[in-house]
Amino acid sequence: MPQIRYLRWWVAGLLFLATIINYMDRQTLSVLAPTLRDQFRMSNTDYSRIVFAFLLAYTFGQSGSGKIMDWLGTRRGFSLTMAWWSVAAMLHATANSILHFGLFRFLLGLGEAGNWPGGVKAVSEWFPARERAFAIGLFNSGSCLGAVVAPPLVAWIALQWSWRAAFVFTGSLGFLWLALWLALYRLPGEHPWITRQEREHIASNSGASEQAEVPWVRLFGYRQVWGLVLARMLSDPVWWFYVFWLPEYLRRERNFSLAMIGYFAWIPFLTADAGNFVGGGISSYLIKRGWPVLRARKTVMFTSAAVMLAGLPAVLTGSPTLAVALISLATLAYSSWAANILTLPADLFPHAVVASVSGLSGTGAALGGMIFTLVIGVVVDRFSYLPVFTAAALMPLVAASILLWGVRQHDKQATGPQGARSSGT
Repeated sequence: MPQIRYLRWWVAGLLFLATIINYMDRQTLSVLAPTLRDQFRMSNTDYSRIVFAFLLAYTFGQSGSGKIMDWLGTRRGFSLTMAWWSVAAMLHATANSILHFGLFRFLLGLGEAGNWPGGVKAVSEWFPARERAFAIGLFNSGSCLGAVVAPPLVAWIALQWSWRAAFVFTGSLGFLWLALWLALYRLPGEHPWITRQEREHIASNSGASEQAEVPWVRLFGYRQVWGLVLARMLSDPVWWFYVFWLPEYLRRERNFSLAMIGYFAWIPFLTADAGNFVGGGISSYLIKRGWPVLRARKTVMFTSAAVMLAGLPAVLTGSPTLAVALISLATLAYSSWAANILTLPADLFPHAVVASVSGLSGTGAALGGMIFTLVIGVVVDRFSYLPVFTAAALMPLVAASILLWGVRQHDKQATGPQGARSSGT
């Protein structure tokens, strides 16, 4: 059989492509919203309910998909979630009412929630601990690239053919990916194309434990799980704030025209893309230099949380250019944080429950995003964006403090099923 060098990075590349497709399918409705709202006479309330349907399913889908990944295994579990959300995305093309869009959006949220638990589990299986944060940063960067690619591509397809064709095209990409996934993905120990050197490299310093699977309900008894859930509940809403509200902020508060938004609003997402590699790369470098895993992760995360304070002067400055620059710095720091917190389930728990823990933390993240999104609308209507930017700047520091409580060394309850395999504080 032919052997492929660096096969693990091919796996990471597939996860990167899956995340691009995930965000393209997610953003298609947002790009087409003005057209769809006019055609179906949607009010703001109608559209918000459609978005809420996605977030509601996404919240519960995180935990459910994590359990499915651990039950079926990464290959079959990821195949199921990709096929599910691709069908749901294409079903949007058949919608003829607001109710249809809400239903299909709900189905899309259930499927798309599996991308991150599945991706983290795949990385835990294919990468040693010292490379995981960079690998997760790589595949997570697909979310930023998908958010950049979707607007021009979806708009072009809709203008050339129709909005229904746009849903069909973006949804069909998942099935092309699925063919590649089924051809390539196996566990390292079973893969016919892996070299002996790479199999040994993956096993070295993997930190993986082959302990028996922990019952799902018992995960709620581990302090580490609660630390991850609460930390993401406070940090992930910062990302959703910039994703959903940045164009509106630039238009209402900075007097940007639609053309100016098109010219400048993509910059914070480009820096966010870079942040995945910065955060993942630095923690991986520190581990290779001999730093304990948890100490390297926490050092990068606390630094990133501090840099996210840049969002506060962004709302206070009178210069729109400086505001965009500071927001871009904050999104870079967020992605640096994300590359490491997404890695922690693989650092702290055995392979058998990595996706379940990742899914539970993702449920906390989605729930926090839902609540913060609702609060933003009320606060901006009654006050201004200042309290919102202040909260977005401070919440990551609170999240980092929670990690001090939730993920600690030499604490039997806090170390989870893996024991104290990730040394250092």
